[in-house]
Amino acid sequence: MNLLVLIKRFYSSSVGKKLLVALSGAALLLFLLGHLVGNLLIYMGQEVLNSYAEFLHHSLHGMGVWIARVGLLSAFVVHIVATIHLVMQNRAAREKRYQFETTAKASKASRTMIISGTIILSFVIFHLLHFTILPNELVDSTTSDHLRPDVYAMVVQGFSNIFISLFYIVSMAFLCFHLSHGVASVFQTLGLRTDKTGELIQWAGWGYAALIFFGNISIPIAILLGFVK
Repeated sequence: MNLLVLIKRFYSSSVGKKLLVALSGAALLLFLLGHLVGNLLIYMGQEVLNSYAEFLHHSLHGMGVWIARVGLLSAFVVHIVATIHLVMQNRAAREKRYQFETTAKASKASRTMIISGTIILSFVIFHLLHFTILPNELVDSTTSDHLRPDVYAMVVQGFSNIFISLFYIVSMAFLCFHLSHGVASVFQTLGLRTDKTGELIQWAGWGYAALIFFGNISIPIAILLGFVK
């Protein structure tokens, strides 16, 4: 059978869409944790953060960071598009858009996944343009052998703008509101959530969302308060 036909048949099913949402969501969860660890290096000073950024930009002969960027945006697009199509498919299969029982049981996060996901995608595009893609004239002259982009100074300069910091914090709030439901959904779709582990996974989702939220927003707050200069 033609590969395109198989892909189309897979995607046309609700199971296929749910699997794509779960797998892309899992990839984004792993990325967010790794990204947070890298972000928190700012507390270790200019040398550490700039060395880390230089390593990322030179990995795989400079292709590593672009693979990560394309992969991140692709995962976001797949996640949002598949979610939208899944919701549309579910609505079409019902006589009414929502039943009272379903609405009562569904969390606010699950009922606003499309809205929050779209806002988060907009934030990711802005974040990539602002901090990684647009030209940066700041250079780190602390190394003796060569000049390199001063990512530390760029982050401090960017978050010194209160409007950018507020946009970042609000976007993080939407992201983690999304995560509070998304972590449990990934486990459930992949068949890893049971009646015994359901409550534990839900708590783990809330804990993970809190970790990402407070870890990331601590950076603009520390910069605005003058703790990181």
